[in-house]
Amino acid sequence: MRHGPRSDLAPLLALRMFKYLIPLVFSASIAAAQEVENAPGGVLRALDKTSGQTTDFELRAGESASIGNLQIVLAECRYPRGNPSGNAYAALEISETGKRGVIFSGWMIASSPALSALEHPRYDVWVMRCITS
Repeated sequence: MRHGPRSDLAPLLALRMFKYLIPLVFSASIAAAQEVENAPGGVLRALDKTSGQTTDFELRAGESASIGNLQIVLAECRYPRGNPSGNAYAALEISETGKRGVIFSGWMIASSPALSALEHPRYDVWVMRCITS
């Protein structure tokens, strides 16, 4: 069964369209990237799942705090340029007394705490906001 000359060109046309769509996708993602500023510190919240008690604490970059048997180090806190109350995200390292190494190391995002969360049976920790002064 002959499909004619157009059926032979369909894959070639699709490939050409794909070739032009790739740069559009990349340029859109670059345009969507926000400019950010580093803050001198941040506010974190910890939840003790056993008691239901929450604790807020303010840390400067490089400082650490303890909650129960966890030690939390704030490496840095960033926020959208010109919007200090905007969506903060912080680089944290969390270790636990009696365990080797860190149990969490990465960025936590204030608006999406479950996206990069601490997996711990007793405690939850998340970023509330950056501090600017």
